[in-house]
Amino acid sequence: MTVPLAFAVTLCLVACAIASAASVAPTTQSHDFVLDYDTKVDPALQSKLESIDTALRKQFDMTTEQTAVGLLDLKTQRLAMIHPDRIEYAASVPKVGILLAYFQLHPDAANGKLDEQTRHELGLMAKASNNEMAAKFSREMGLKEVQKVLNDYGFYDKDHGGGIWVGKHYGKGGERIGDPVADHSHAATVRQLLRFWLMLDQGQLVSPAASQTMKEIFASPEVPHDDIKFVRALKGRDGVEILRKWGTWQDWRHDSALVSVPGRRYILVALTKHSKGDDYLVELAKQADDLLKPAATP
Repeated sequence: MTVPLAFAVTLCLVACAIASAASVAPTTQSHDFVLDYDTKVDPALQSKLESIDTALRKQFDMTTEQTAVGLLDLKTQRLAMIHPDRIEYAASVPKVGILLAYFQLHPDAANGKLDEQTRHELGLMAKASNNEMAAKFSREMGLKEVQKVLNDYGFYDKDHGGGIWVGKHYGKGGERIGDPVADHSHAATVRQLLRFWLMLDQGQLVSPAASQTMKEIFASPEVPHDDIKFVRALKGRDGVEILRKWGTWQDWRHDSALVSVPGRRYILVALTKHSKGDDYLVELAKQADDLLKPAATP
């Protein structure tokens, strides 16, 4: 690469990072909300989410064992969850844990010492779900170290169904550590994914600066969204911004996202195991977003 071209690439990455910082919505009044194993669901929202899930499972011929869902309205702090603590093989979704561990184990990364190449590679892992980049960072840190970070935040608890687990470098072969609950190499639960996005939005992961930088990495405007699942569902809706981590392997089809739309902000998580899981996810995201739209004023 010539010097002028390298300089141009650097300028592009810097510009994208600045644009990302400007576009990521700020933390809202959910700052003091705590989601733990004792948090109560909102009865009205719970009933509506269950109705959506029931109808979609009927539409796509899915059973209750094939869907798990969570919805948290950040403006009203209303919560609804279906099978929140049932651990599932999570494909690429646990890459969020690799990103968190990177910032936890590299505290200077959020203090102006994250070089643009590393930022871009983290963006490829987080937004484009690049296995090569995920394996690069997990190998540098070590699987046990990555999982320790997740455990320390309470994102995995074997006494409460498990949670987010990174027990294998992404890609074929290599070291494998199964999770204690279900022996998955990569796993997640709805509750712990909701907690991850909530704590990220609250600035509680590593530090406020690190949380903000991680949100910018999920946004990574130079990396296009994969037009599937929640992104496909909400494409075209005015002012929508989505920070998300999806995963697919065989019939495991998942998505998890922090969604900002004018008039509403929320976290939506769904884990499915069915050949029509992507169709379920698209329809779920559309109906969840409609559900949280503010009532029209007369």
